[in-house]
Amino acid sequence: MSTTRIQLQHAVFSDKETVFVEHGSVTASVFRYERGVCGVRLTNQHGHLILLPFQGQQIWECQLADRNLTMKSMFSQPNPTQEYLATYGAFLVHCGATAMGVPSQEDSHPLHGELPNAPYTQAYLLVGEDERGTFLGLGGQYEYTIAFNHHYLFEPCVKFYADSTVFPVSATLTNLKNTDMEYMYMAHVNFRPQDQGRIVYSAPCTPESTRVSINVPAHIKSSHPIEDFRVFLNLLKDDPAKHTVLTPDLLLDPEVIFFIDYLADEDGFAHSMHVHPDGYAGYLKHRLAELDRGVRWICRTPDQDALGLFLPATAEHQGYTAEKTKGHLKVLPAGASVEFFLETGLLPPEEAQKMEHKIQKILSFA
Repeated sequence: MSTTRIQLQHAVFSDKETVFVEHGSVTASVFRYERGVCGVRLTNQHGHLILLPFQGQQIWECQLADRNLTMKSMFSQPNPTQEYLATYGAFLVHCGATAMGVPSQEDSHPLHGELPNAPYTQAYLLVGEDERGTFLGLGGQYEYTIAFNHHYLFEPCVKFYADSTVFPVSATLTNLKNTDMEYMYMAHVNFRPQDQGRIVYSAPCTPESTRVSINVPAHIKSSHPIEDFRVFLNLLKDDPAKHTVLTPDLLLDPEVIFFIDYLADEDGFAHSMHVHPDGYAGYLKHRLAELDRGVRWICRTPDQDALGLFLPATAEHQGYTAEKTKGHLKVLPAGASVEFFLETGLLPPEEAQKMEHKIQKILSFA
């Protein structure tokens, strides 16, 4: 049980993709996109991940079992920018940490905070083996300092195992100040939805526990009359089960957002699946102890097609001021750390069936 860390330097990335590390049946190759963003491809026998080591440590692409799990977007590759909507379409984006969500008129923070495209000065490959088998991973450190305001260290980590279609994602936030730190965090996980796919999750699908957001953010535009969309939102308010089978006729343009009260299993994890018509399932589990809030986000437009099964978070998505008013901001004491943890990926049909039974068991105790 050991892990070796290999520091990455910009100089090893070029236009030609090259294998950098082989560890058993897992490989890590490095390349540079046409527009200059560095990429790391982790490959096992089931598929691959593409991560951006120096730009937010995003998981830009996730392909497993010959299917692309990543949302559809207008971007064929990432752009070298820190502007959230100017490079959009990753499978997983870290959001926060001083603020997160859609800023209101009272807020000064950018959309989803400073983490999504943060410029990492330190990134490294992880080569190791643990109780789950051999793996290659990517980690890094982002130190954020604003005089008289903020000073923290953010350390994400992704491990990709040799014989698995699910993978753990963690992130550690450390307050480097000598005073308390308010913080917000969200893991923005964006699956590609499948027509007729089902949404199965460990929370009651009732108006009380699965609550649709009636508000439509100003930056969202619809391809059909907005009043028709508002009527649909009110239908979901009364009967949220209408969204759990993704039929093409659902008005999910521009976007639909739900606030969900999840239930955990005996180990403290909540579970969500998007079951494809062939039985495979996009999968997410998150630890409720640290990620006790969040939203489900569905966006099905001609240009963006995304299913945020659940975006595990410390708060909801309505920006710093609104979440502070709700009492959702968390506080990290001086010198203290908090770790966020989730697993995501793809479940084969047999495992998806077992997980659906497990979710039903969790709900039976509600």
